[in-house]
Amino acid sequence: MEIRVIEKEAFQVVGIAWNGTYSELDKLPQLFTEMEFRADEVLYPTGEQVLINPFHCRETEITYYVTTPVEKIIDVPEGMVGFTIPKKSYVFGSHDGLPEEVENTYIQMFKWMEEYGYEQDHHALSLEIYPFGKRNNKKRDETIQFDIYLPVKRYREED
Repeated sequence: MEIRVIEKEAFQVVGIAWNGTYSELDKLPQLFTEMEFRADEVLYPTGEQVLINPFHCRETEITYYVTTPVEKIIDVPEGMVGFTIPKKSYVFGSHDGLPEEVENTYIQMFKWMEEYGYEQDHHALSLEIYPFGKRNNKKRDETIQFDIYLPVKRYREED
């Protein structure tokens, strides 16, 4: 897996928000199904065939969004949220493997960050970006592919 630092410009998203404990993560596939079903309700889509999933982890819980990119945030559908993700530098990598191997991909990215002196910005949203329609239809023994963006607060200077 290639890991590198990239900068993403600010962009806007509209979608479904979920907050729960780590033991409830099995509910996430339902969010993908709902968002894919309701995608036509979102006004001003960019046309990108992706689901952008910003998330924020805390000690005991996680907030996870399943969203679609939009050109502007107007008339957000009922039960959805819209917001802007600001310009940010990220450590970028891709997962291409079995669902149970996702944790290993994150571990590799965190080790890379440590090795190269990058510090995660825990106040910013991390991102997972999936091809539209590809996330929810996978069985446990089928591979999944998606991109991971971990926000970087700063580069630690060498002495």
